[in-house]
Amino acid sequence: MTITIEIDGKKIEVEKNTTIIAAADKAGIPIPRFCYHKKLSIAANCRMCLVDVEKFNKPLPACATQVTDGMKVSTTSKMATEAQQSVMEFLLINHPLDCPICDQGGECELQDTAVAFGSGQTRYKEEKRVVFNKNIGPLISTDMTRCIQCTRCVRFLQEVGGMMELGMVGRGEHSEITAYVDRSIQSELSGNIIDLCPVGALTSKPFRYKARTWELIRRPTIAHHDSLGSPLEAHIKQNKVIRMLPREDEGINECWISDRDRFSYEGLNSEDRLQVPMIKENGQWKESDWESALALIGEKLKHIVDHNGPETLGILISPHSTIEEGILAKKISNTLNSPHIDHRIRQSDFSIEHQGSPWLGSHIDAIGHFDQYLLIGSNIRNEQPLLTSRIRKSVNQGANLFVVNSVDADPLMTVSEKLIQASHKLPHALAKVLKSMTELKGVLRKDIKFIKADIEKIKTDKVSDGIAQQLMKNVLAGKKNNTSILLGQIAQEHPDYSTIYKLAFEISKLSQATFGVLPTYANSVGLHAVNVLPEKGGLNTYAMLEKKLKAYILLNVEPQLDTSNAQLMHDAIASSDFTVALSSYNSKYLKNADVLLPVSPFTESSGTIINMEGRVQSYAAVTQPLGQSRPAWKVLRVLANHLNLKGFDYESSLDVKEVHMKSKNQFISKELSNAIDITNDYKIPNTKPQQFSRIGEIHQYRMDPIVRRAPSLQTAIQKSKAFAKLNPIEMKSLRLKANDKIKVTQGKQSINLVVTEDVSIPEGSIYIPSGIDETANLSDIYGDVTVKKITSRSAS
Repeated sequence: MTITIEIDGKKIEVEKNTTIIAAADKAGIPIPRFCYHKKLSIAANCRMCLVDVEKFNKPLPACATQVTDGMKVSTTSKMATEAQQSVMEFLLINHPLDCPICDQGGECELQDTAVAFGSGQTRYKEEKRVVFNKNIGPLISTDMTRCIQCTRCVRFLQEVGGMMELGMVGRGEHSEITAYVDRSIQSELSGNIIDLCPVGALTSKPFRYKARTWELIRRPTIAHHDSLGSPLEAHIKQNKVIRMLPREDEGINECWISDRDRFSYEGLNSEDRLQVPMIKENGQWKESDWESALALIGEKLKHIVDHNGPETLGILISPHSTIEEGILAKKISNTLNSPHIDHRIRQSDFSIEHQGSPWLGSHIDAIGHFDQYLLIGSNIRNEQPLLTSRIRKSVNQGANLFVVNSVDADPLMTVSEKLIQASHKLPHALAKVLKSMTELKGVLRKDIKFIKADIEKIKTDKVSDGIAQQLMKNVLAGKKNNTSILLGQIAQEHPDYSTIYKLAFEISKLSQATFGVLPTYANSVGLHAVNVLPEKGGLNTYAMLEKKLKAYILLNVEPQLDTSNAQLMHDAIASSDFTVALSSYNSKYLKNADVLLPVSPFTESSGTIINMEGRVQSYAAVTQPLGQSRPAWKVLRVLANHLNLKGFDYESSLDVKEVHMKSKNQFISKELSNAIDITNDYKIPNTKPQQFSRIGEIHQYRMDPIVRRAPSLQTAIQKSKAFAKLNPIEMKSLRLKANDKIKVTQGKQSINLVVTEDVSIPEGSIYIPSGIDETANLSDIYGDVTVKKITSRSAS
């Protein structure tokens, strides 16, 4: 229902229950504000937005006053102007006015509002108060004397971040924003409070004193650290990215970005950057020029292919690579008749065959509008921080959240039911939910493809029954079921992924729910869509490494950190006759390679990715390549020329995309599909580890080579990254105490770790993170692990 109001003599039609400030924003009429933000709850505590409303004898806050039909509002009357000037004067009473040394200078809402709506002089002569700064972590710097208590930061962390990590203490002039005693902010979205702060009280610690806003060149780009594809604005000074800010897109990131996207730019300027080609001679690395390095690669690869066959070459590509890079690598593979190419480098079960590329199953903005969610094998806060905020908002408004997982991770929202089982029992836990569904009235068990013996053996419980009843409630009542079922990273990297997928798919069919996969990496969907996968008879990642091929080409892969089996990758590269690595970094994990070619990260190259909803996103370079590094698509094109391959005469990355991409649309959702054919009965695995099954989750700040080299993000997780975690019951049975040292053995490899107890880890599992140096020598990230306490005697 629309109504008509008048603001400053301008008639506007707006929806009923709209606030005056929202109506003014829609009409382009400026109203000053500090505490108001369109994505946060109304606080109305700064009073800067006071306006003159007809028939009211006092000014009203525009942010908290809803419009009525025929309402007349003035933002420039004498009453409104005097009210705004008074509030501005009041807010500046204790403000230090240290603009020349403030990082917010030049982009400060307080400065702009003071000039536009404040008085030209001050009447306050008394001494100003001082508030001590707070240490809230390595990402955010505080200057709390500047704070005007707008509470945007408090509301964001509670409403969007999910936990109240900041709050206001004191009253009147003594009120101040503070964190809990000796606590830093842990939210993976915390950097957004820097953007929200209208003054210089909260600023970026890594960016502090690096540049003034008017010195920066601003260029658009796309985030490359998860599959959301958040639009970013890179700020450049002297050809270096020194800040990342969000660009607003309601359909993707709203107006937020994760800390991973905001602060990972530090890794772009790392000392590890590979700037010249390197060739190994007699076991020693030597700098080379491009022509010599490419000529050597062409000669070696042609010799191996000609004398041993093209099937002795394997190509492994990071799922963060662009479509253009994937297309060219695939074309090289096909032209050489080598069928071995894959981008699924952290996957361990490849027996599932999708009818199309696995994707979210819906548009991103639809995720916040489901009535029910079932998360399977997902620590969603770690995997998809921004998508989590959409689900959290929906749950806070009454939606149900169900979780089936091998770790009891806290999503910072209410979980209606959760089924937490040891890692090796995850398929069985899901099978319990499916069996519970088949036992409800009107559901035929014959539709399920279990072998009979398996389904008879499975025993349901109260939790699985509760989840099943909620999932089937609307279906049994003949109503539409507005439910989303999502498979997370833990499920996708699980050794029984195919079984988990089939069970989840059957649950989605029975419950008539939307079924989706949460793609973990920037271009998981895109590389699958352009078929950067093994050809018929080709080997997947695991098989390529297991077979120990003669030659490998690696694109932006750090072998022991980016794979499902670190030891297998190490052994395969070490035993190969020739390995060439296209990398942005001179990594110690590439010591067994033979040639290193410096390729540019995404900020120094152009390309295209397809995000989790099937949106095609192209971007251009925002800086020049560092040193002699070159965009990977160019390197692959020239490498093809040195291999004497024809058909690689591309002038730009756009040429590669237009020639090879079938769809020219912004969305390719119609070409994506999570559907699979379940034609035969399948067995629920009944594996049992010798002692523990490992949970080898990778932290979001260790997900790719760029993030791993961002010092501030690494400092944020320094205290927790190298701990093994066990359930308290298991700790007691092994006579372990917190911070004891244990010997962890997996396959032929053993490492020593500090252990701590954690109730979120189920019995039968041990949490040993992957993607870190301390665990890089272990094998399967979800494999069999034995643990032994290290005593003073065994240590000696």
